[in-house]
Amino acid sequence: MLLRDKGLVKTVKFKESTYVGDPINAVRIFNEKEVDELIFLDIDASRKNENPPFELIKNIASECFMPLCFGGGINSIEHIREIIKCGVEKISINSYAVKEPSFIKKTADIFGSSTIVVSIDVKKNIFGKYSIYINGGKDNTGKDPVEFARLAEQMGAGELLVNSIDMDGTMQGYDIQLIQRISGSISIPLIALGGAGSVEHMKQTVNDGGASAVAAGSFFVFHGKRRAVLISYPAIKEIKSIFDN
Repeated sequence: MLLRDKGLVKTVKFKESTYVGDPINAVRIFNEKEVDELIFLDIDASRKNENPPFELIKNIASECFMPLCFGGGINSIEHIREIIKCGVEKISINSYAVKEPSFIKKTADIFGSSTIVVSIDVKKNIFGKYSIYINGGKDNTGKDPVEFARLAEQMGAGELLVNSIDMDGTMQGYDIQLIQRISGSISIPLIALGGAGSVEHMKQTVNDGGASAVAAGSFFVFHGKRRAVLISYPAIKEIKSIFDN
């Protein structure tokens, strides 16, 4: 779930932001559908250098019946302490982790690796080279995602959330090549994000890409060719089919 100005939005390739509703209402619906885990990312916080919206986080956590992860603009121990006080189980660090990898180790030492998720936004250039982008996908760092993934693991990250900017919101499938490259170089769990349009896409990413888990946004929010907003979630039988093989 992407937060912008305290509302939920969805993007396509980190652009074309579309408002999809109130975050509290969305959480209530996902509760009813028995979703496994929710990830909320404030997509403007790093670029604007703003503090996380603690009051909103607290309200979301109070309604959430499943494990909750929050990320966006986190660049201090105080941020993390305050977010955990709000009732959040996992913290996603993105831009600041890339800028200051030592922050990953500091946070993992204090809060435990199981609390720290390092989020990596990746884009491929016209020559097929992958690079990490930060600040909401605005700035190209030139850093190789595989090398940084290894570093994040060494620094103590408990999980990696790997998001393909190229596939974001397209619902055309995950970037399997990207997921394969990173999952094959680390031993910690990798959550694949960006491009889910079907349960088959998810299954392929787990079986062929080596992802430990899959996340999705548009697939759970939009319905039909006109992309009407209708929150949904696969049946338990469909989810089990992803991991049967």
